[in-house]
Parts: sequence; structure tokens; C-alpha cells
Amino acid sequence: MIDVLVVGAGIGGLTTALGLHAAGVGVRVVDAVDALRPVGVGINLLPHAVGALTEFGLGAELAATAVPTAGILHFDRHGNHIWGEPLGLARGHHWPQYSLHRGALQLILLDAVRDRLGESAVQTGTAFVRYAEPEGSGALRVTLRDVARAREFTVPVRTLVGADGLYSAVRNCLHPGEGPPLWNGVRMWRGVTEWEPVLGGRTMVIAGNNATTKLVVYPISREAETRGRALLNWVAEVRFPVHHHGAPGPVDWNRTGRLSDVLPHLSGWRIGDLDVPALLAATGSTGRILEYPMVDRDPLPWWGRGGVTLLGDAAHPMYPVGSSGGSQAILDAWALARCVALAGADRLGGLRAYEAERWGPANAVALANRAMPVDEVLRAVAERAPEGFARVEDVLTGEELAMLGEGYRRMRGSW
Repeated sequence: MIDVLVVGAGIGGLTTALGLHAAGVGVRVVDAVDALRPVGVGINLLPHAVGALTEFGLGAELAATAVPTAGILHFDRHGNHIWGEPLGLARGHHWPQYSLHRGALQLILLDAVRDRLGESAVQTGTAFVRYAEPEGSGALRVTLRDVARAREFTVPVRTLVGADGLYSAVRNCLHPGEGPPLWNGVRMWRGVTEWEPVLGGRTMVIAGNNATTKLVVYPISREAETRGRALLNWVAEVRFPVHHHGAPGPVDWNRTGRLSDVLPHLSGWRIGDLDVPALLAATGSTGRILEYPMVDRDPLPWWGRGGVTLLGDAAHPMYPVGSSGGSQAILDAWALARCVALAGADRLGGLRAYEAERWGPANAVALANRAMPVDEVLRAVAERAPEGFARVEDVLTGEELAMLGEGYRRMRGSW
């Protein structure tokens, strides 16, 4: 009997394993990939998520790897400053806001799980297929597939946690026929490039707006910073007409994009000391550019039944616009471990308590990211001053500037 089986060895799944283990609960993690590799690009961890990982004993590893983001600055497409605010410790939070490579974070979590739970705690090459809950058995019968051998086998499980992302197979068992992810018309190109530090070296830069083209840039490597350099993560968001409700084909987070497709949208952009076309061109010549649509799913009415529940993107996939996706998954994991521990023998009560605690806040963040309240103000700047401006006060009212801060608070959640 496996006490808790976590499907998905991403950020949410691995953090769940650490939390449950700390609570004295037996846990095993399975993932369909043949090996876990440091893929992806940059990710932001908000202070509340950093606090949770610090409680799990990972504070030193994060500090050695990530950049503590000091502030955020908004510009129009011409490089004129609109608004900014401090972040993390600079804003008075107890923990920093960190920016780091998603793959680096996943390996930190993976190393911790294997060190504390044993090498066999994470089983790759093993896909979730389905589950059944025989009446009166007190256990789930979970069918898994050995991917390499194309062989299915069944294991008894007390609790099943679906942390298997946007295309969650566990979610599909609970809510069949949901359909493809929902696309908002924005395509994103992302890349990572070593560069000179920009705007002080610890700043998140956002320029333009999502009505046409938007750019996000921030550093993600403490090691590069110690050498006087910056490993810059950049995201270019370009809006296209939406001809249908679903995403334009399968969403593949590792799909290679082309520099020639994105570079024309940012021709001539210069933000402070950052030459945007040069940054993108350097990525195209030395690294890999990724491309995928901005998608999410409608909130679910419930996350679990019986001994099954969902977590992270499997429960509440959201647009990557408020630095909240990974952070919300970590908060889910922290809450699940606590609720299961407090419930003791009443495991089903613990699962329902977790869902009651996290369903509302996580879905509120997802819907706020879908509404993108910050971009409403940024679009107003572009409409009122298409050729730029000398003073932002001539373009936006004080109330509109205050809406930027309030919009971010909605997109990050209350904590």
C-alpha cells in the first residue's frame, strides 16, 4: 500500500513530497518522462512561496542559486518610465522574492526529495493511466504504465494527488470531457541569455502592453551575478486574432521558436541601457528560443473526491503574468501537507480541508491573471501617448497609477 502517490515531479509535486515527508506521511512520486532534466526558462518565486520552501529547509540552496529581485519597473514601448515598486525584502517582506531558472529550482527540489526520502521515492518513466475506488476496500487501485516497456500494472494507494500539470490525466479522470486549454490570443517567445546587468542588476523590467506587444526581462542567476554578469530571462508576448476558443494546437512547453518570428515585433526597442533586439538576437545565435500560447482553464467547481485531489496547474492553471503559477503550487503543497498532518487518521477530512483552504484563493489569483488588470492601465498609456511622453502624470491620473499596484496585489494573491 502506497500511502500517498503524487503524479507529476514538477515544482508542485516535488514540494508536496517534501511537505508530506516532513509531516511523517509516506509518499512516492511518479512521472512519465524518462529522466528529469533542468528544462524551461525563468521563474519567479513570491515571498510567501520562498517562506514555505525555507520552512522545508531549502533557504540556503535558493539563496545560492537565485537572484533576489529588488523591484519592478514599467516602461512604454519607447522606453519612457511609467511606474515601479520595490519587491521582496525591499518592500518589507520577511522573505525575498527570487528569480531563478525553472530547471534549477526543480533540481533543488529533486535533490532534496531523493536525499530525504531515498532514490526510489521518485520513479520516472511511469505514467498515470486511471484509478478505481472499489466500494468498501478503503484503498484506490491506481493503474500505472511502464513507458519503456509499454506495460500496465496496478498498485494499491490510500491517497492520490494529481500534480501533473496543464494536461493532467488525474484531472481528466475527475472531470472528463473538459476540452483543450483556453487561449487568449497571445503567443509567447521566451529565452535566456548571458548579458550585461541592466537597470541595477536586480530589476524586473516590463515594457509595452498585451494589446499588441509586451516584453518582460529579469536576471535569474546568482552565479552570473557574482561574475559581474547577468543571465537574463526574457519573455515577448504578442497578441494575434483569436479565431477559436481553444489553444491553436497542443501546448508544448519545449517547442522551439524562431527568432525571425518574434524579432520584427520588437524592432527598435530600447529600455534604459537594454538593447532589446540585440538581446533577442544573441539568444537566437547562442541559445534556444521557446514558443507557446498563453493558455489557462476555467476554474473547477471542486478539486477532489474520496482519496483523490489536485494541486498546482492540474487544479488551477493560470496565465504566467503575475509571477504566481509556481508560487501557488508551492502554497498548495504546503497547505496539503499541513491539513493531512492535522487530520491524522481522518485522511479524507484532511483532503477536503486542504481544498477548502486553497480552492478560493488559488482560483481568485487565476481569474485575476486572466483579467490582467495591470495591462488595462498600460494599454491606456499606449492609446493616449502612442509616440511616447515626457511626464507620466500628463498621461495617467493618480488613481490610474495606483491601479497598477492594486492590480499586482490581485494577481499575486493575499498573503
